[in-house]
Amino acid sequence: MPVRGINHAVLWVRDADTSTRFYTETLGFRVVAESGEAPRKAVFLRAPESDNDHDLGLFGIGAQAGETTAGRGGTGLYHLAWEVPTLSDLRTVVERLSAHGALVGATDHGTTKGVYAKDPDGLEFEVCWLVPPDLVDDEARARHGELDIDAEIARYGATTQGACARTAPRTRHGGV
Repeated sequence: MPVRGINHAVLWVRDADTSTRFYTETLGFRVVAESGEAPRKAVFLRAPESDNDHDLGLFGIGAQAGETTAGRGGTGLYHLAWEVPTLSDLRTVVERLSAHGALVGATDHGTTKGVYAKDPDGLEFEVCWLVPPDLVDDEARARHGELDIDAEIARYGATTQGACARTAPRTRHGGV
């Protein structure tokens, strides 16, 4: 099976309009289609630099929906991870997530620099920058701990294209 990646994700959410506002304001997604009416509304969003028909589907199920228990007593998806082209983009994401009170962590995984957040329904996601393969060394592989974006920008540069940006041609531009 020659998988190239994940094309899109679909999330069950309490209110599709609330979640749509969150993803458009914090990550720059844009609405490409909507159907139905609240509480059973569906909204399809595209990431700023994506060529996909949609990258995220939000299916509203109503205010009565319970909290997710994934990882705390139930199975389920832990998180989704989206890549950004540069560390400058990652810093912008941190600022936006912080402004919305959604940022819950930032980790240096060595070859991946990731920030974690929760959406209005408590569903966790990651936004990350991948060290380009030609810059990966033993020191990068050995790193693990809290992410210091300023230190990583000093090390790799604010506009250095990450692994995803170097390998995936983009036709749309606009950043995060």
